[in-house]
Amino acid sequence: MLFNTEFFIKTFFTALKGLPVTLKITLMALILSLPLGFLFAVIRLKEKSFAKRMVSVYVSFIRGTPIVVQILVIYSIVPSILSVVIKRFNLPFNIFDINPILYAYIVFTLNTTATLSETFRSALVTVDKGQLEAAEAAGLTRFQGYRRIIIPQALVAAIPNICTTTTNLIKSTSLAFLMTVKDITAVAKVEAAYGYNYIEAYLDIWIIYILICILVEFAFKRLEKRLKVYKTAAAS
Repeated sequence: MLFNTEFFIKTFFTALKGLPVTLKITLMALILSLPLGFLFAVIRLKEKSFAKRMVSVYVSFIRGTPIVVQILVIYSIVPSILSVVIKRFNLPFNIFDINPILYAYIVFTLNTTATLSETFRSALVTVDKGQLEAAEAAGLTRFQGYRRIIIPQALVAAIPNICTTTTNLIKSTSLAFLMTVKDITAVAKVEAAYGYNYIEAYLDIWIIYILICILVEFAFKRLEKRLKVYKTAAAS
């Protein structure tokens, strides 16, 4: 089978129509998971407590199960169970009318939160605890100490891992098509199905994701350079 150059070029631009959906899922997952991940990291650094145990179980469960299984549970099994409950109580709501992209938000937020909690936990450990104590002694509240001193320094240490998490998240969103979400992968696969030009379509997908990840890595490198001022200030 010859490589169809015309189809390859055409599908490349057609697949780009799914880019807004991919970016929307990525941004929504990051917006929700960044504060949650930081909160869970702080909880895990505290002494033994019920909340710490629960967060540890959550992180271990999410990181220990394939994302495909998580999609199966959240997109297929959970709605089926809820549908039975809704029918049992005669509620005027059809669970299957929910926009599939909402399931994508949930899956990727849960997954990214678990990863970021580990990222922030390791970053917070690098910041000297004495700085928070000094801030409180200077009259700052614990929240102000975290916001002005601890978080900026922890971010510098966490940026490389946040970048890695973001690029992995972008690539993972290619599985959103399993939830009938029309992202880059779904659009390209539909185009390929007509003439079985899957090689050209998958190559298009590969190139698009590479370009997105390169741009994301460039943006994070610029951000890391700007945040290094906090590290320099803390060291002086």
